[in-house]
Amino acid sequence: MEKTYVHGYDSRENIRLQDQASTLVDLLHSDTAYPAGSCVLEAGCGVGAQTITLARNSPEALITSVDISEVSLVEARKAAAAAGLTNVRFEQADIFSLPYGPESFDHIFVCFVLEHLPRPIDALNSLKGHLKKGGTITVIEGDHGSVYFYPDSEAAHRAIACQVELQRRAGGNAMIGRELYPLLCRAGFSSVHVSPRMVYVDSSKPELVDGFTRKTFTAMTEGVRKSAIEAGLIEPADFDRGVLDLYRTAEPDGVFCYTFFKAVGSK
Repeated sequence: MEKTYVHGYDSRENIRLQDQASTLVDLLHSDTAYPAGSCVLEAGCGVGAQTITLARNSPEALITSVDISEVSLVEARKAAAAAGLTNVRFEQADIFSLPYGPESFDHIFVCFVLEHLPRPIDALNSLKGHLKKGGTITVIEGDHGSVYFYPDSEAAHRAIACQVELQRRAGGNAMIGRELYPLLCRAGFSSVHVSPRMVYVDSSKPELVDGFTRKTFTAMTEGVRKSAIEAGLIEPADFDRGVLDLYRTAEPDGVFCYTFFKAVGSK
């Protein structure tokens, strides 16, 4: 996954991921907790942005968090240490060739990972082999096709489309959220249930205006500026206009909406 992560691995992206995680804690994690003694695999933990909440919600579960990027794992270990977590271990590993035996885990958690993989079905099949019979997999993904906002802006939609196209060229899918149900079913999971989690933001929710509209979504879009222009997808002035219009939705009369999808299936 390291080669296909369209957002990069710099400090700015690290901060954005942490902002995103802290802003979306209740929306994405409130109904995820694992029993005492459970062995849980977090596949593709990145810088540990989701790991902190995952571990805090299940303090008596043992969580193994893996990622292919050692650079990200360094940051993840720092974050876990700062949070005082004692129930997490971090290991460098590839989802497609994990160093664990069959049925090693009671539960698996995957968040914002499949969107970056050229072969999401293969990834799910690989993970399923390490899950115990009767265990669960939880997958969370976004969907850039779910974005809408006020004031509307064609320039903003074009800037967002650049990120979608860059991710497609890197082998990923920025609109994979809508596909979670068929993906998990095709991978052989049963009792699959998907719930949409909409982030609705207006000025009555200042923490979301800042944490999500500005620091998560708009920052993510702004972060692909150089790549989008170099790829010839858009003119600099048009991209900048789009980003300004996204920031405009964070003004007192603005509205911003985005939907995440959370899927749970059993083996």
